[in-house]
Amino acid sequence: MRTIATIVAPILAFFVMLLIYTKAVGPIPFSVNSITTTKSDTFNVTGEGMVAAKPDIATLTAGISAQAPTVKSAQDQVSLNINKVSEAIKKLGVEEKDIQTQNYQINPNYDFQGSTQRITGYSASTNLAVKVRNINLINQVIDEATANGANQVGSISFDVDDEPVGSQTLSTKTKLENEARQKAVADAKNKAENAAKIAGFRLGKIVNYSENFEGIPQPTRAMTLAAPGGGPKNETAVEPGSSEVKVVVTLSYEIF
Repeated sequence: MRTIATIVAPILAFFVMLLIYTKAVGPIPFSVNSITTTKSDTFNVTGEGMVAAKPDIATLTAGISAQAPTVKSAQDQVSLNINKVSEAIKKLGVEEKDIQTQNYQINPNYDFQGSTQRITGYSASTNLAVKVRNINLINQVIDEATANGANQVGSISFDVDDEPVGSQTLSTKTKLENEARQKAVADAKNKAENAAKIAGFRLGKIVNYSENFEGIPQPTRAMTLAAPGGGPKNETAVEPGSSEVKVVVTLSYEIF
């Protein structure tokens, strides 16, 4: 009996102390930490889409430069010629909003002979940046510019118009980009499905998408400024060429 009492007494004392503590302080808090682990595997696949793009607009610069004994006379020559060029281009159908004056400069000309510098006159120059929305007019625009005083023509480039025309809601460029994008996504999905069949896994939902656009069209063959043989006058011949709009997409799939 004495042995049992020895064992029971401490237990009773513990519960008595626990009861007194909870009455005085409150219930003893207990917490259980729950840790959930998940495994998520992904599969990345890349697809390409390309569509042919024929440029429908052109941009160029027509420059005018002049030299004269005074600043005023150099300015007058440049202003006269720049206005003549602008008016001639407008008569071809180029809108005023597509003609912009750029890089207007006036600089003194120096004579460095002898021990001192001497100003011998002044050079004035400016450029017209011209956007030709009717690409069939590009050669005429160049010819009219040079015929009316432009002595520098360059920076000729071609592109696909990025503005909707008429009742269209999307521009030609946007339509080409969407078409290339659709082909790229279809290519990526086809690759993913084939890989899943061969490797023996199942495709889940697409969890990430990225794309790289490489499609500002530029000529694939050299542009030429040439005088056709046998013609009554030297006419410009510019070939816009063609290019491709290319979109590369990457799809990330969940796999099982």
